[in-house]
Amino acid sequence: MGKASAITSDVIASGFHALSDPLRIQVIELLRSQELCVCELCDRLGVTQSKLSFHLKNLKEAELVRSRQEGRWIYYSLNLTQFLLLEEYLAEFRRFSPIIPARPC
Repeated sequence: MGKASAITSDVIASGFHALSDPLRIQVIELLRSQELCVCELCDRLGVTQSKLSFHLKNLKEAELVRSRQEGRWIYYSLNLTQFLLLEEYLAEFRRFSPIIPARPC
């Protein structure tokens, strides 16, 4: 698997599973440009904190988001390193495609 060989199948599966839900994708999109607290995410997504907590737990377990506590609020941000691992994994398939040329390194 080249560079991606150090990436375990559990890490890959966890990452893609976390990205398989539309609400979790919306969370990722909101966190693209800035760190947000749970209350801001709830307001922007129109969901309850209990529903969002389940999805944030999935994203955290996949290490796609990070959290930090400030007072009584928890703030979330993207863990871009984990996204890079998933991207590297997918890029390995490009090597085998006769249709899509590999990107230069």
